[in-house]
Amino acid sequence: MELLLIQSQEHDKLPIAELNAVLECENIPANVNKICSGLVLLDFLDNEDFYDNYKSLVERLAYTHEIDEIIIKSDINNFKKDILNIDWNQYIDENFAVRVKRFNSGIDTVSYEKDIGYLILNSFNKDNIKVKLENPSSLIRVLVFENDVFIAIEKFKLNKKHFQDMKPHKRPFFYPGSMSPKLARCMVNLSRIKKNQLLLDPFCGTGGILIEAGLIGSKVLGSDVNWKMKNGTGINLDYCDISDYKTFHVDVRELKMYEKVDAVVTDPPYGISTSTMGISSDKIFYQFLESIYKNMKHNAFLCMASPHYLDLNNMLDKIGFELVEKYEIKMHRSLTRIISVIRIKE
Repeated sequence: MELLLIQSQEHDKLPIAELNAVLECENIPANVNKICSGLVLLDFLDNEDFYDNYKSLVERLAYTHEIDEIIIKSDINNFKKDILNIDWNQYIDENFAVRVKRFNSGIDTVSYEKDIGYLILNSFNKDNIKVKLENPSSLIRVLVFENDVFIAIEKFKLNKKHFQDMKPHKRPFFYPGSMSPKLARCMVNLSRIKKNQLLLDPFCGTGGILIEAGLIGSKVLGSDVNWKMKNGTGINLDYCDISDYKTFHVDVRELKMYEKVDAVVTDPPYGISTSTMGISSDKIFYQFLESIYKNMKHNAFLCMASPHYLDLNNMLDKIGFELVEKYEIKMHRSLTRIISVIRIKE
């Protein structure tokens, strides 16, 4: 069985990287086929847990906008005939809507939606099936890429509204410069954390990363050298109904965990030298990485953000880390944010 993923196009690599990380940590065997930017075909190698895996992806992914189960694959010349051959009783039991999206195609999407809706409606031999454009019980998604036509249905709906509602300024405790919830969730996923595992953010700030980790079922720990941030993180976690957490007021360089963690995800402050009595950012980052190394399980991943001007390679090698993958995000003319996925050397 196959899924069709409509992904964000705001970054050229992160959506696929996030998908691959989730497939890996959830142990989902699948072939990933990028059809074009924003459109991915996922072919499951084991159909036994298809719907459980489908649901896991819906619950976790940030840079994927929609996930649909493929009904049939067709082409521009044959899709109308193929639509008439589908037993729509298997997919629609009350009302439905058709949504058409095009990639590298000049089709008229509105016209296609009307035509396909008419064909589906007339394939039923009962009168109680209706078209309902707002909040239909069944959403039929038609994706057109060049001459290929994919006809699919949405079975589980992503909560895209969450990433709007959880923007930093909408949470009870706010501080400027907080990371967006979508990027925070992506970084959590890149860390390969699983449900009930322990994730640490040693620069927890307002708790954005911990919120996203808690919402996918991880146990979370946060620490910050600023007690206001530590307390504010607790306020925001409580607001999001996340209860399995602990927060600490501690300098990361003095951090000694009673239990080593399964993942570290963090966004250290880039202007950190201004609050450390003139100590350079390079030295602070090195001391942070040294401390974190001692608090991570051997198979744990560290996903961190850093500024482009910081040379991590030497630091990682000296401490015993290795870089697994990295991604660049242009913030403005003078700053590019680097998202790095790191693990302890074998």
